[in-house]
Order: sequence, then C-alpha cells, then structure tokens
Amino acid sequence: MDRGRLRRIDEYAWELPKKGPMRVPGVIYGDRDLVDAMDDKVAEQLGNVATLPGIVEAAYAMPDAHWGYGFPIGGVAAFDADEGGVVSAGGVGFDISCGVRALHTGLRREEVVARREAIADALFLAIPAGMGATGELRLTNREMDAMLLGGARWAVEAGYGRSGDLERIEEGGQALGAEPGAVSNKAKTRQRKAMGTLGSGNHYLELQHVTAIHDEAAARAFGLARGDVVISIHCGSRGLGHQIGTEFLKEMVVAAGRHGITLPDRELACAPIRSELGARYLGAMRAAINCALANRQILTHLTREAFAELFPGAGLPLLYDVSHNTCKVERHTVDGVRRELHVHRKGATRAFGPGHPALPSGLREVGQPVLIGGTMGTASYVLVGADTSEERSFASACHGAGRAMSRSQASKQWTGRALVDELAQRGIEIRAPSLRGVAEEAPGAYKDVSAVVEAADRAGLARLVARLEPIVTIKG
Repeated sequence: MDRGRLRRIDEYAWELPKKGPMRVPGVIYGDRDLVDAMDDKVAEQLGNVATLPGIVEAAYAMPDAHWGYGFPIGGVAAFDADEGGVVSAGGVGFDISCGVRALHTGLRREEVVARREAIADALFLAIPAGMGATGELRLTNREMDAMLLGGARWAVEAGYGRSGDLERIEEGGQALGAEPGAVSNKAKTRQRKAMGTLGSGNHYLELQHVTAIHDEAAARAFGLARGDVVISIHCGSRGLGHQIGTEFLKEMVVAAGRHGITLPDRELACAPIRSELGARYLGAMRAAINCALANRQILTHLTREAFAELFPGAGLPLLYDVSHNTCKVERHTVDGVRRELHVHRKGATRAFGPGHPALPSGLREVGQPVLIGGTMGTASYVLVGADTSEERSFASACHGAGRAMSRSQASKQWTGRALVDELAQRGIEIRAPSLRGVAEEAPGAYKDVSAVVEAADRAGLARLVARLEPIVTIKG
C-alpha cells in the first residue's frame, strides 16, 4: 500500500484522511511492514465504506486486512439508525457468522502426539469436510425453521451438546430477531443436507498444543497452560449464508437509488436499517448466524463422540465460540455519548473488554476470549479483549492471518502432496478430501499470523494470551 496517502497516528495506527464524499476518516491498524504489504484496494475500499450513510467515528481495517467484496476483509464499521444508518450485505460477507470455537481436551501434548495418526483418522471419518460435503442429519421444513430461530440452543435441545456450552458462545448461542421467513427456499435447500459439515477453503478442525503463555491471569481464567491440548473448529453457515448474501446484495443494488443512496461501488450494496429491505436482511442474516452456531455445535458433538472412542472420559468442555462476518446491535460510546449502533465486522472478531455485561461469569472479570486461527502448520493464538478495545475499534480485533495471495496463485506455487509430506515431517498430521484444497491453503499463501497478532496486541485491539501450534489438522 502507498503510505503516502496515510497519516501516521502512532506506531500501529494510520489514518486515511477524510476527503471528498467520505463522512468519516479511515483507520488502518498494523505496523509499517503489514501496511506496506496490504493491497492499495484496502485503502480504496475503506474510503468507500466511509461514504455510507449513518457511519460513525471511522471505518476501520484490522492488521490482517486484505481486499474483499465491497468492504475489505478485516473491515469494521458502525452505523446509527437514528442518523439514517445502513446495513450492508457486503459489509457482513457471504459466509455469515464464519467463526472459531475452541474446546479443552484435558490432555497433554505427549498423550496426543503418541496417537496423532489414529486421532487424525478418527476425526476425518467422523467430520464431513470439503466442497459439497453432506452430513447424516436431514432437516424437515419445520426443523429447518426451528434451527434458524434457535441456533446452538436448538442444537443442544436436539441432543447435540450440553446446556453449559451455551454460556461460552456469543449471545448465549442464539441470535435474537432471526426471521426464517426472510430466508429463501433456495438457501434452505442448500443447507438441508449440510448441517454438521466442515465445508471447504480455510475451514478446519485442528488439535493444537499451547506452546507459550503471555498473560498468566487471563490464561488461568481461560483454563490454559503450556503443554495443554485444545481443539479448534473453524467453519460457518455453509451454503445458506452464501445464498443469503448473494440474493440480498442483488436486491440492495437495485433498491439503492430508491432509498437515495449513491454507491461508490456496487459491491457496497446496502439498505437503510429502518427500511423493509434492511429489516428483512437483518432477519435473514440473524437466521444465518444461528445456522452457523448450530453447525459448530453439531460438529462439537461429532468431535466429542469420535474423541470418546480414543480417550474415554475426555469431555471436551467449550472454552469459547466467536463469530466473524456479522452485523450486531451494540451500545458504544461515541463523542462521550452511549449510542445504539449496528456494528459490521467482516473478517473481524468481537473483543469485549473486562467488565462487559454481555460476558458470562468467569470471563467478565478478564474479558472476552478472542480466537485467532492460523493455517496448517502455522501458529494460532488466543487473545483477550482489552480495556482499550472499545475506543480503538468498537471492541473489534483481527480474525486470522489474512491472505497474501489468491488460491489460484497458491495452487500454482505448491502441491498438496508435497505440503502434506512436509508437515508430516514436522509432526503434523493432515487429512483433507482434496490435495488441491491443501495447496490453496498453503501456509505461505497467508501473512505472518504472529506479526498480525503482535500488531493487534500493540495497537490495543486485544491482549495476547497464548500461542498454539498444530498437531492434527482436518482440512475442509
């Protein structure tokens, strides 16, 4: 990125000054190297976001930001309905509520390493993964609507998990205000056979061991210690969320002029929050959030069943579940006034700080866990919301490393077979339905996740707690 168009705020924050139709400035978080490595499209898209009606304070880009559809991936923006604020399907993204959940195993690294091949085989057999993967669950029309209303709460009531899981999921595992009737039959059909499946792309299920603790107090609150093994599950709303995004983007583009909205980019299609279209999209989007939460809950159940065969008594309690690609109604302070805002986080993680009333007992005192995924063979991280998170970015942080090259570029540079063999030599077992998919998700195709996380920590977006490294990876 050309830093000539930016004004340096501090070592880890850069301002894109307000000009032309921009209503607010842009703010990009990252050190000099991360910002230099970002595509110029990140600044362009951030400037476009800053033109949307009702945006408040600033349009933000996280340290892992890269070019996306309309909004940059790693983009955060908040809108006030009282000021004509909008909701943008492009600002949420296609894989609605794609997210990460982490499970404790109660096991130590040496116990898992000794049986890693058997674990990899068992999980690969138990977890449907890959493009077009289908599970054993088939939902009737009534069950589909109940799932879209109830999210993880519906899944637990259906026998997929425990009530205690819900305390460790954002919003208690259920997005209120979901409207299954706003979800098309085509979207529901795409999802009917996909519940309890991992999907493809950068989705994964991974066994990881804690290699470093950076914040002892937060690690104790999260139940993490060096040498512990956790399981991370990264997936989203599958075909249903993608279909919702596709349909509403088209409808919002057509309706923009009718609502007096001038779009600098068709991909920024949006609608006023207080419009029939905006309300309908929010209802469908919340249904997709519930779909993703239910999907991760079912995957948790399948993982627990598979793990119990190898390690009887391993209960796999939930550490936490975070969502990316959402628009949520939250109260934040802007210019000294508490306001109700619709916060878009596209490829960004909510990061509520200590004392936030939305956090459950046991976590409220320390802050929200922020789960940052790596990619096959690279580290993942656990962070925690900081006291400074809200003032820096509406309590938002990065969500991963961020791509450094396209999937097609990666598949030309690496072969899946070579990557699997290389990682096996490092003691990491990979299982995947497609070797091409492995090549597309090569570690080298992503930015340095450690640099991204360090920038998030230093910028005050969230505080670093623990580093995790993979032992077994099931790729989508």
